[in-house]
Amino acid sequence: MKRFAALSLAALMLLTVFASAASAVDVIEIRGPVYNGSDIDDIIDTYGDGTILTMDATDFAAFYYDIDDNVTTETLSIEDVPDTEGNVIGEGGLIYETTIQEVEYEYYNPDAGWDNYSLMGFFAEKYIPINPDKADKLSKLILDSDDKYTIRTGEMLDLGEGYAIEAKQVDVDGEKVWLEFTKDGEFVDDEIISVSTADDEANTWDVELDDIEDEDDVIVLKVHVNQVFQGAVDSIAQIEGLWLIDYANAMTIESDDEFGNLDDVSIDGDTLTITNEDTFTLTRDDEEEIGEGLYFATADTPSNVLRFYAMKEITDPGTYEIRGQVASGFGDQSWDASSFAGFYYDIDDNVSTETLTVSDLDGNVIPEGGLVYTTTIADVDFEYYNPDAGWDQYPVMGFFAEEYIPINPDKADKIAKLVLDSDDKYTIRTGEMLDLGEGYAIEAKQVDVDGEKVWLEFTKDGEFVDDEIISVSTADDEANTWDVELDDIEDEDDVVVLKVHVNQVFQGAVDSIAQIEGLWLIDYANAMTIESDDEFGNLDDVSIDGDTLKISNEDTFTLTRDSEEEIGEGMYFMIADTSSSDLRYYPYVEKTIGEEVSGEEETPEETPTGEVTETEGEEETPTEVTETPTEGEPAPEETETTESEGTTPGFGFMFGLVGLLAVVYLVRRNN
Repeated sequence: MKRFAALSLAALMLLTVFASAASAVDVIEIRGPVYNGSDIDDIIDTYGDGTILTMDATDFAAFYYDIDDNVTTETLSIEDVPDTEGNVIGEGGLIYETTIQEVEYEYYNPDAGWDNYSLMGFFAEKYIPINPDKADKLSKLILDSDDKYTIRTGEMLDLGEGYAIEAKQVDVDGEKVWLEFTKDGEFVDDEIISVSTADDEANTWDVELDDIEDEDDVIVLKVHVNQVFQGAVDSIAQIEGLWLIDYANAMTIESDDEFGNLDDVSIDGDTLTITNEDTFTLTRDDEEEIGEGLYFATADTPSNVLRFYAMKEITDPGTYEIRGQVASGFGDQSWDASSFAGFYYDIDDNVSTETLTVSDLDGNVIPEGGLVYTTTIADVDFEYYNPDAGWDQYPVMGFFAEEYIPINPDKADKIAKLVLDSDDKYTIRTGEMLDLGEGYAIEAKQVDVDGEKVWLEFTKDGEFVDDEIISVSTADDEANTWDVELDDIEDEDDVVVLKVHVNQVFQGAVDSIAQIEGLWLIDYANAMTIESDDEFGNLDDVSIDGDTLKISNEDTFTLTRDSEEEIGEGMYFMIADTSSSDLRYYPYVEKTIGEEVSGEEETPEETPTGEVTETEGEEETPTEVTETPTEGEPAPEETETTESEGTTPGFGFMFGLVGLLAVVYLVRRNN
């Protein structure tokens, strides 16, 4: 038993190490236009034509949009049907419609069979109709790429979703490559492709499969091989042109299918229409699903005000473009948070801070001072809104589509990025760390249940910053909040960098535990001061007037067609490939979920294979660690906590581990 006791102690020590880890899944919200009025009828009158209000891809950034060909397929409409009043949309008044369109391959080469293909947006995802003239059978588009990739003999190129191609053999002398296509490691098809012929179409391999949702001769993969050549060590094939659909998960849409709150399906040739059979209520201070990941977010307003927007929530790893409303023509343009989903916006307080304007265009050239970015400090409510505890409002300022906090609430020149503003409830045991993101953490050094106190320590990258003993026994709710104030943050003193509100302490099954509700944190370690001579991309004329920051261009700015031009700090203009008589563009930023994977264009000189899908670094938020007290013990009020993926092991894991070690010990003893 001494050995078992030692093993058990080791298990407990390991558990303490694990409990300090944190992991999270980020969410990207892509929103549509903000609608603001007294009720739904007023909004339809103001933003629509009095009968119907419609949004499409030009103003709802989640919907599929091809800027070069100005192609959209999806619309979402609210129609003033009977029973549409107040915050209620009547039966059949919420209409989602999508129509098949023709778009160009990214690798556009008509001579090689790469001209156009049929595509249909489906709840803000790109789908391919298996029958190009019928909207009822769909397969998700995985890949449409004109990047160049090099692949050696015996090497696999991961295409995503379990699909891959392998270069079985490369015949440099014969200018051929033998490719094999697999799904989840299982053979699907193969082909020997020759690049010696003058017929460029012969360089393309079209993989056609039968019985895809009862359809035959369905092209599921297109691969264009440029050349084969001899590398420093291996024979290599160069691929330029990849197109792939997820045929293994294709679907057929039936008339009785339901998609969230949309359940009346109609298919008319190349058009799919889905409406609501029941009334749809825009519940205030809530998110109501429209269908398949599309939602309406409605503000927390009094009954005589209605404010909402449509939005798409994304959690899959990847890098996503969040764009503003599409600008067409040579006139002046302006974007704010209601027309550019990248800009900071608080729907409950109807607070936005950023604008971007283009004026006095000369053709496609913006003159000096014609491109202006402006942001102004505004006050918003804490997520944990509790004025009695000192949690009422704080100053915020969007800065190039990121949320920043002014260190001096009346001056826009010194700012730090907001890391966390949360009203979630977290439980933290004695000795346990709660990861707040960006290297910041708090640890419960000790929990005194009898004295109703907890000793918390705040650290940055493992280094001590501050600590405090917080008592929850007092009737003064403000005493339950710990404000960490630091000096010399960009030459400012008494700067609140962290706020923590402790609800209570209690005795768990094994440990003493503190419950936290209310966390707010800024990245003070990377705070910055903006100077008048600073440059932000192509914006380099800085003006600071109290709570307002204005940056414009000292030089002309050309909206070069068929390109992406940086505005500043990760904000760009996407400009369509149009004739000189036309101009079409929009601003955008990119947001990333997940870890970064290199997917850069590959050349014959640099031949490592790469993931086709590009993702970037992960932003962390606190891991919620929950505890269920045993019967008869004092317990916290019931809460719903959403645990992130990869959360720390709980007590059940501990006992399971100890039990497993006991079994190992007994087996070894009997042997």
